[in-house]
Amino acid sequence: MKKYFFILLTTLTIQAQDVDRSRPNDWEGLVFGGRLMDRFLSMPSGSTKKDIWGAKGVKHRFVDNGLEDDSWSYWGGNILEDSEGKFHIYVCRWREDDPKGHMAWPRSEVVHAVANNSIGPYKVKDVIGPGHNPEIQKLKEGGYFLYVHKFSNFFYYYSDSLNGPWEKREFTYDTRQRELEDHMANNTFAKREDGSMIMVGRGGGIWLSKTGLPPFKKVSVGTVYPPYEGRYEDPVVWKTNVQYHLVVNDWLGRIAYYMRSKDGIHWKLDKGEAYLPGIAKHKNGYIEDWYKFERIKVLQDKYGRAYQANFAVADTIKKMDKGSDIHSSKNISIPMTVGRLIELVTPEKINNQTKQIQLLVKAESGFNPTKDMDIRSLRFGASEEVDFGRGVKVIKKEKVGKDLLLTFDGKGNGLTDENFAAKLLGKTKKGALVFGFAQLPWVNYRESYLSSKFPEMSLEAKSLKAEIEIENFGQVASTDSEITIEFLNNGKWQLFNKSKIPSLKAYEKTKLILWGKKMQERNKTVELRITITSKNQESEVLEGLVVIR
Repeated sequence: MKKYFFILLTTLTIQAQDVDRSRPNDWEGLVFGGRLMDRFLSMPSGSTKKDIWGAKGVKHRFVDNGLEDDSWSYWGGNILEDSEGKFHIYVCRWREDDPKGHMAWPRSEVVHAVANNSIGPYKVKDVIGPGHNPEIQKLKEGGYFLYVHKFSNFFYYYSDSLNGPWEKREFTYDTRQRELEDHMANNTFAKREDGSMIMVGRGGGIWLSKTGLPPFKKVSVGTVYPPYEGRYEDPVVWKTNVQYHLVVNDWLGRIAYYMRSKDGIHWKLDKGEAYLPGIAKHKNGYIEDWYKFERIKVLQDKYGRAYQANFAVADTIKKMDKGSDIHSSKNISIPMTVGRLIELVTPEKINNQTKQIQLLVKAESGFNPTKDMDIRSLRFGASEEVDFGRGVKVIKKEKVGKDLLLTFDGKGNGLTDENFAAKLLGKTKKGALVFGFAQLPWVNYRESYLSSKFPEMSLEAKSLKAEIEIENFGQVASTDSEITIEFLNNGKWQLFNKSKIPSLKAYEKTKLILWGKKMQERNKTVELRITITSKNQESEVLEGLVVIR
C-alpha cells in the first residue's frame, strides 16, 4: 500500500483531528482526469476584507463566495435554480458567539438564502425552522421535499414553492427486516427516471420511495460504501442522463471516494480521491487552506451533470472553534468541469474483438468539439483503462453538422460485462480537462428489482409453511425469476423449497406460500438464506434468523 501525506499550511497547536489513510496500490498511475477530484476548477476571485474571521490560511479569501457572515456559522445545504435564473440554497446555521462554538450545531436552524449567480454571495431570505444538514429535492408531481434531522428526530419540510410556506412533516422509513443503519441522519436523495426517489443513508444503505416522499423502504443488504477503513458520512448522490453518481467522505481520514451505478442500487467504485483539502484554489495558484471539507452537494444542469460543488468548510478542528473567537464555518462554491455529451454510434456489443468504435461528440454552448479538443490526447473505453492513460485512440474524425464523429481503433477498449458506461478522457488544445460518459446500447438501464422480506414460518402438522412477501422496486415489470429458501443445518445450507415468482409490475408486491419438511420445533429459531435470481438483476441474498410459529 502506498502512502501519501498532505501538509497543512495552518499550524495547529494541538493534535489534529485526522489520520493518514493508506491509498490502494492500484491507484498508482492514474492520469489527469482519472479522479473526480481533477474536475474541480479554480474559484472566481473577488473582493476580500481585512477584518474577517479565520485562521491565517484562509484570511485572504473571496468573501462573496458562497455564504458567510460574522454572526453565524453555516453548514451544509444544496442549491436549486428557479425558472427566473435565481439560485436558492438551503443551509443550517447556529450563532457564532454561542459559548459552545462549533459544538452548538445541535441548536442549528435551517435558512433559505438566494443569489443572482451560482457562486454567490448568497443572502439569507428567511428562516424555515429547526434542523441540521438539510437537502432539498424537487418532486415529480411538483412541490419540494426538504430533509433535515435534529438529534435522533428525523423530519422534513414540504412546500409547493422554493419560497415557502413550509410545512413540517414526520420522516418515516421501513427497514423491511433489514439492519437499521447506525445513524439515520445525513441522508441524500436522487430522482429516478419515473420520478421515484432513491435515498442513500449515512451508513451506505439504499432506500426507495415510489412518490419521492416518505416512507422510504430499504432494499439493500449491508453497505455500498468502499471496502476500505474509514469513518464514512456525508454521502451525496445524483443522477445524470447516463448514470448515477455517489460521493462519500471519510471525515477522519479527510478523503472522499467516488462511485457510479447504472440503477442506483448496485455500485462500482472508481479509483482515486473524490476530493481532499486543498481544492479551494484560485487562478493565481493561491489555495484557501480550509481544514475541513464536508457536506459536499452538487449543482446540476438540465442533463443532470454536476457543474458546481458546494461544501461546508471550517478553518480549524471543530472543537477548537469557540464562541466569539476568530474561527467559524461557511458554505463555499467550487466550479466543476462538465462532462461532455457523447453518444456511442456503434450499435453492436463491444468486446476485445471489436475492430473500430464510433463515438459522436456533441457541440454545446461554449464547446466546439471540432476546434476545442486535442484529438491526439483522447482515449476511449472502460474507465479502468482510460483513467490510466490507456484505452483506444482516434484514427479518423468527421464533422457532422456542429458535432464531431470520432472513429477509434477498437483494440484495447477494455469493455466487459462489468461495464455499464464507457468513458472519454483527454484535453482541450489549451490543456483543460475533457471527459464524458456514454451509455452502452446493449445495456438495459431500467430493470425490475425484486426484493423479499423474511418468510413467516409456521408448523402445520408435520409440514412447515413459509409465507414470504416479494416486492418489485424496479421501474418496469419483472420477467422470469425464482426464489430459493435454504436453512442452515450443522453448518451447511440445505434446500427448504424454491418457487417461480410471477411477473410483478413496478412497485407491485405479492405473497408466496412454500411448503417444506419440519426442520425445527415451534418457537425455536432457524437461520435462513433467501435468494432471488433473475436474468434482469444481480441475485439478492438475505440471511437471518426466523422464529417458527
